[in-house]
Amino acid sequence: MTSEMAGVWAFLAALFLTMIGVPVSISMLSVGVIGFGLLNGWGMAGYILGSAPFEAVFPYGLSVVPLFVGMGVFAAHAGLSRSLFDAVNLMVGRFRGGLAIAAIGACAIFGAICGSSLATAATMGRIAVPEMLRAGYAKSISAATVAAAGTLGVLIPPSVLLVIYALLTETSIGKLFAAALIPGLIATGLYIATVVISIRLDPSLVKLPEKDDSIDRAAVMRRVMPVVGLFTVVIGGLYAGFFSPTEAAAVGAIGAFMLAIVLGSKTSRWTNMFSAALETARTSSMIFMILIGAAMFNFLIEGTGLTTLLGGWVTDAGLPAWGVMLVIIVFYVILGCFMDALSMMLLTIPVVFPIVSSLGYDPIWFGILIVSVAEIGLITPPIGMNLFVIQGVAPDVGQRDIVKGIVPFIIADIFRIALLVLFPGLALFLPSLM
Repeated sequence: MTSEMAGVWAFLAALFLTMIGVPVSISMLSVGVIGFGLLNGWGMAGYILGSAPFEAVFPYGLSVVPLFVGMGVFAAHAGLSRSLFDAVNLMVGRFRGGLAIAAIGACAIFGAICGSSLATAATMGRIAVPEMLRAGYAKSISAATVAAAGTLGVLIPPSVLLVIYALLTETSIGKLFAAALIPGLIATGLYIATVVISIRLDPSLVKLPEKDDSIDRAAVMRRVMPVVGLFTVVIGGLYAGFFSPTEAAAVGAIGAFMLAIVLGSKTSRWTNMFSAALETARTSSMIFMILIGAAMFNFLIEGTGLTTLLGGWVTDAGLPAWGVMLVIIVFYVILGCFMDALSMMLLTIPVVFPIVSSLGYDPIWFGILIVSVAEIGLITPPIGMNLFVIQGVAPDVGQRDIVKGIVPFIIADIFRIALLVLFPGLALFLPSLM
């Protein structure tokens, strides 16, 4: 067996282990160590195993991961999600379907300070789905709206997924964040349009809103100002050049921590702080373990020459660049139905990215495209993680209801992917100004 074919089998083995439920860090680490040992000797495999973890987690840029994770966790414990939902609902709640639109807007803003799709869907799902059900909304549109809008957490900066992509491909984190802003706004607009069109086609999905004059509008807007301020300081400072990505993450984490102390529950404040710190450590540790496994797996893939082999296959196939990109997109959409976005990216980027670079595609644009495609996987059955998250926080909603309601949002996502492919400037305009 040639080394290139060994690389193919290694990739398939890691993919198989991940798809049957083995943690992705263990899948990549075990395949990397065993494969490297068989090809280069166990002594060399032991040496690489000793050095790879240090090299994987040593880069200074990785410090943004626990900081952005902490920013999102502390923001959730500060109760900012409730304030966001109330504020957006105050503006659009009087319209038919206003609660669903408010959920999308709140997810977009919360995602901007959270950076995680699952956390955004879970946090907003606990608030928005019960509100919509009480207002007479159909279960399908109530659950599907929050499941889809939760994916905005991985696209609208700061995004942990974009940070990981930047580190894997040695791409500027700041430019990736800038590139994600316009596509994130487009995604938000398309989700809102999906709700409006769905209601037009089937008015029975929602009931007409009742006028509520008991809301203290000034108090609602005061509660949401800390969220707006935190986002403005972190992202505005990053885009304006006042902060590096790491500094912006640190400012955001400290700001969210202070908000959690000031705005959090007075009776369980320090218990919540401990829980938030523990959740931050647990999530960050999981990400770093995956990075260590990916580093060992990458050593094997690079040593086998698999990327060179795939590049040769692409050249021999005679496909135009857009044809290759279409194949890659379809591959990621299918893979996203069975794997979570982070695992999928860490497993495939070392193999796919060299091919994309050789075809002349911009790495910034490709990063936004891949994260956008990963969003589709988060809401696509059978493994769409956001669907399970919403079912977990809203047990009255069945899986069939969620799947029924999610189809229009998947169509909107496919349309957005087409826009990104046809008009790369949507992602590249803001980075070109930096």
